Amino acid sequence: MEKDLNFVPHTTDDIREKPVILLVDDHEEILDFISDDLSEKFKVLIASDGLEGLAILEKEIVHLVISDVMMPRMDGFEFCRRIKSGIEFSHIPVILLTAKNTLQSKIEGLELGADVYIEKPFSPEFLQVQASSLIANRNKIKAYFSSSPLLHIKSLAYSKADEQFLKKLQVIIDQTISNPQLDVELLTDHMHMSRPTLYRKIKSISNLSPNELINLARLKKAAELLNDGTLKIYEIAEMVGYSSQNHFGRIFSKQFGMTPTDYAASMHAKQKKNL
Repeated sequence: MEKDLNFVPHTTDDIREKPVILLVDDHEEILDFISDDLSEKFKVLIASDGLEGLAILEKEIVHLVISDVMMPRMDGFEFCRRIKSGIEFSHIPVILLTAKNTLQSKIEGLELGADVYIEKPFSPEFLQVQASSLIANRNKIKAYFSSSPLLHIKSLAYSKADEQFLKKLQVIIDQTISNPQLDVELLTDHMHMSRPTLYRKIKSISNLSPNELINLARLKKAAELLNDGTLKIYEIAEMVGYSSQNHFGRIFSKQFGMTPTDYAASMHAKQKKNL
């Protein structure tokens, strides 16, 4: 019985689940006003300052942060810097809200990694559109990554910290990909991260669980080897951790919509056409 290879990670994005937004502001009335407007499309978590916001991020999977700039204890600039500079949260898009309308203030926010900078007063509809657009764009990238056999995992990176995390993750998977026992426990040991932290990071950045990402990485490596055209399918199946060629073929077909044989033939036809 092969371990963790039966689930096909075609997509784990459940359209019934609302994306989660963390809203951070020290004014209760503003929190109520914005959260009421956003709650129709999103699940809204609230915090009164950056420190409280970080505590929530350590426990919840959050798809977007909307933060005021002027707050006690930890302001929005420092909160944004903490999010964007560390591996754990660097993938999360940030919208900064501020009454400061100076060019220097905007530059500071964007240099810290803010994705959008919105001046007060603002239209709630405009904020909702910006939030929806950021989340939708991220989801398109995640879906394209899952459905494209040769698209590298680095395409999911949104920051330097993300690039470092994904590069290290890919190296570990590549080094152990022939091992059918490769799973989340092995990843947590090599990444030096707790299981909950690794799960939140991978789930947020890819819409996949760690084991689903491992399975997809096996299939993508197989696609790369099929594209090279130097190995037999049964050899490739074994190299990426499948003991059964038939099982590998079924999983590959469900993920990419064609058998390994048909995929190899289509890639070779493209190569000949380009000669």
